Amino acid sequence: MNQISYPSKFIRRALLTAVSLVVMAQVQAQDFRVAFFDGQRVLNESLPAKVATSKIEQEFSRRKKELDDINERWRGLVRRFEKDAPGLSDSDRIKRQRELTDLDQEFNRKQRIFNEDLGQRKQEELNALAERALKVVKQIAEAEKIDLVVQDAAYINPRIDITDKVLKALSK
Repeated sequence: MNQISYPSKFIRRALLTAVSLVVMAQVQAQDFRVAFFDGQRVLNESLPAKVATSKIEQEFSRRKKELDDINERWRGLVRRFEKDAPGLSDSDRIKRQRELTDLDQEFNRKQRIFNEDLGQRKQEELNALAERALKVVKQIAEAEKIDLVVQDAAYINPRIDITDKVLKALSK
């Protein structure tokens, strides 16, 4: 019966080390270039992000004012009810409580719709900005012959950070 002999652990480790060294040498010989950009900073600090935020605030300002008015009206009714409650008849008290409940429900419904619409609109703007930022990152990477651009990392050497270049390009 033929027995297959396996190399010792020492020989396997030596071969693995040699192969690793050859691979690392090839990667270094190819001048592999890596860069980093901070996507969160781009979404928060770029001129297009600030313009989009301002645009959304203006777009939703009328609805926000309407919500604020309903809320202020509700507070006024609550204060008046608390003041008048001791002298109200049961039917008037029930009528005012129902009015407060109805106004509160209207406010909550409108606020929920407002928040959903606002969230959706913000997401649309963020998606558009992210798409533009990725195009700019690609252009910079191609122009500077960068092989890999990383967005999230535990540590970044400032030398490879292209975030400022991306912000500058988006501002044009």
